[in-house]
Amino acid sequence: MSWKLKKKYNDVLADEEGYQKKIWGELLKVCLAYPNYYRTGMLNLGFQTVYSLINSQTSFLCERAFLPDPEDETAFVSSSIPLFSLESQKPLTEFDIIAFSIPFENDYPGILKMLSMGGITLSAGERRETEPLIIGGGVSVTLNPEPLADFFDLFLLGEAEELLPEFLHVIESSCRLGLNRNDLLFRVQKEVTGAYVPKYYSVYYNADHLIEDIRPVDASLPAKIKTRHISDINTFTTEQCISAPSHEFKELFLTEVSRGCRRGCRFCAAGFLYRPARFRSLETLEPSFIRGMEGGKKIGLLGTAVSDHPDLPSLCRCIMDNNGEVALGSFRLDRLDTELVSLLQKSRVETVSLAPEAGSQRLRDVIHKGITEEDIFQAVELLIDHGIANVRLYFMVGLPTETEADIDAIMDMIKKITHRVMKISAGRKRFKRITLSINQFIPKPATPFQWLPLEDINAVRKRMRRIENALRKEPSVKVIHDLPKWNYIQALLSLGDRRVSGILLSAHTNKGNWPKAFKEVNVNADFYVYRRKDIDEILPWDFIDHGIDKQYLINEYRKAMAGH
Repeated sequence: MSWKLKKKYNDVLADEEGYQKKIWGELLKVCLAYPNYYRTGMLNLGFQTVYSLINSQTSFLCERAFLPDPEDETAFVSSSIPLFSLESQKPLTEFDIIAFSIPFENDYPGILKMLSMGGITLSAGERRETEPLIIGGGVSVTLNPEPLADFFDLFLLGEAEELLPEFLHVIESSCRLGLNRNDLLFRVQKEVTGAYVPKYYSVYYNADHLIEDIRPVDASLPAKIKTRHISDINTFTTEQCISAPSHEFKELFLTEVSRGCRRGCRFCAAGFLYRPARFRSLETLEPSFIRGMEGGKKIGLLGTAVSDHPDLPSLCRCIMDNNGEVALGSFRLDRLDTELVSLLQKSRVETVSLAPEAGSQRLRDVIHKGITEEDIFQAVELLIDHGIANVRLYFMVGLPTETEADIDAIMDMIKKITHRVMKISAGRKRFKRITLSINQFIPKPATPFQWLPLEDINAVRKRMRRIENALRKEPSVKVIHDLPKWNYIQALLSLGDRRVSGILLSAHTNKGNWPKAFKEVNVNADFYVYRRKDIDEILPWDFIDHGIDKQYLINEYRKAMAGH
């Protein structure tokens, strides 16, 4: 092992507070892997939650691994050094389980890279009995695990707090019984609700390449995989367990205040996947707040719809009454009022994010955003009037039924907002900047828009450029946007079936050269990305019960297409 890498990992640990390092022995060993860099993974509260959950089990040991920094990759690729864990610096091959936390489709290439660097067989079907079990969980694979099915032994679909301890109990008892790999996986599939072992489910295709059927290979296995949901999130807290001064948000202590959203925005996967909306009480959250403030941290409140929390002002006051500060993410425009904005001001919040999503009322109605133009103007004016110096506005381009008039509406709205803001802040030197963040809409499984194609990325690029050019002369407006070319790949990995794994493998083999991968693999990527699906066809994720009635999604889809 390189002494430089070893020192680097030891320095990272020395900088952290809250990590666990158990003694290796008879414990079952899990390496929790995040397929992105350390600085990204450690900001993910779900990743930290799983780490804490596994280490709370007395029979298990959990350590972490991340995608190596770019300057360190060559050491793992070009030499005999295998990828190793952070805590004990043990090779991945010495663990019993490698558990990937996978919130985003764009991180899929990092999974194959980490497995290769760890010396682990990529194909689950070819993996040896002595190799670790490769499991995956997280938002993206709960929506649709199929593009990764060839590489994983099993997935755990849903919320981890109940599912993971139950799974670990079955693993522990199976190991005591001495079950081999196949028997262990079969038992997990049969006994653990939310577990999905791809090799025990066969996919059949028609001559037109559409899915004809997805069914288990054994009649004793469930025909549908039911994702797991926690009914009462007040029975536990979900909070940051490890902190380090080197983190990007080093001053924050993150704690989850809510899950789910009752708004029903038709594009939002999290809003449908985590239904129903659940809110933690102040009584449950106060000890978490105190733990964070004892460490001198600002309390970061997280959730799918934080601003919908019925007691949000009380949560903020609780923190501030204890001489703490509050940090919040994006707000619902129609939830901002004088009381809440005054609390933000007292907590010295400088930037607030709002998400109008679309410029025209017609298009906001299509996506079921539930806000008006006046809501947007009033929210921005309220923030500026209370001394919030920076406002970030999120919009999407390439939304269903979008026209050039809808793009014009974004530019017109920003100009109107700027004019009104400058008028409010004249002579007071409070206002600094409006940041306009533009992202391409990407259809997601388990939403009313799952049948829709991705808008052509070249058309989206032109629309983004047009917005940027139109607002270039506005000195107080900064326009930022994503790179549309990567949205095609994200849509492919979001909407694809098992055949997409061949493209992903080829991209890995060709060191991230996706154009070459598309040419090498006899799979038409446009079939998944640019094709509008029929509501009667079987979608790759239809074998998963996400807890959402499909007819409801169809009805919402039809309403959207009718402009309602």
